[in-house]
Amino acid sequence: MTPAREQIRRAYIDACYQEIEALKPGNVHRFADGHRMNAEQFFESARISSYAVSDPALNTGERILAAVTATQAKIETNTNLGILLLCVPLAKAAESGGDLQTNLAATLDLLDVDDARNVFAAIVLARPGGLGSAPKHDVSNEPEAPLLEAMRAGADRDMIARQYVTGFADIFAGGLGAHGAAVDADERGMWPTVFVYLFFLSSYPDSHIVRKHGAVIAEKTQKEARHIFERVEALKDGKEREKVLLAFDAQLKADGINPGTSADLTVATLFAIHLNLVLHIDEVNA
Repeated sequence: MTPAREQIRRAYIDACYQEIEALKPGNVHRFADGHRMNAEQFFESARISSYAVSDPALNTGERILAAVTATQAKIETNTNLGILLLCVPLAKAAESGGDLQTNLAATLDLLDVDDARNVFAAIVLARPGGLGSAPKHDVSNEPEAPLLEAMRAGADRDMIARQYVTGFADIFAGGLGAHGAAVDADERGMWPTVFVYLFFLSSYPDSHIVRKHGAVIAEKTQKEARHIFERVEALKDGKEREKVLLAFDAQLKADGINPGTSADLTVATLFAIHLNLVLHIDEVNA
């Protein structure tokens, strides 16, 4: 099935809302604000950016820049740069119908210098915390290579750049696998989303934590998240799970630790799930 623009837009909004509704330690969610941001800002960011994300008249880089520009004009803080860097290629890949992962690989291969120019401008506009500078493909400079080459240069230190280079392998294998395992275990409501988030946070040092606090703190957080994940999986009572997660949430926020990349990867995973449902709705209803 070839999805309509509105179906892609709604799938994006649903993924963003679903992520904010879930209790994700260290991030903003409906249970608690954090890092001078609140859940309503993220809900509004999803709605505002959804039009550019799903605009078939724009290429990948143009959509990312347009979405960041629209968000900044209303929200005036970086709520969704990482989300957009991951979700826009997925949205564009879905427009052709067919297999999402195959189309995504083709979408990434077509990224050019203009895409790099627009994405660099979007990053500068969003002002992500702890960005610093890079010896090559620095976003403050005019790009000299296609976007995929720039992402390749940062893939060893940034999980979002790594997705571009690997065809979003960590999402299609890891994130979707974690969500499927949770569903198979009869987890309902927010819990599959929570488990996707904990999967990412416990499996990799979060790139945003690395940029702001260094590798040692990121690895310590990863280890703590693995322990929390095991405790939450072992508990069956939702309220007891929430107590464990809220205590970890308070600890991370007190230390100024925001696992933003793990949250971005969670949104992208949810978006891929929603897009696959739209793309294969005929098969589901057959």
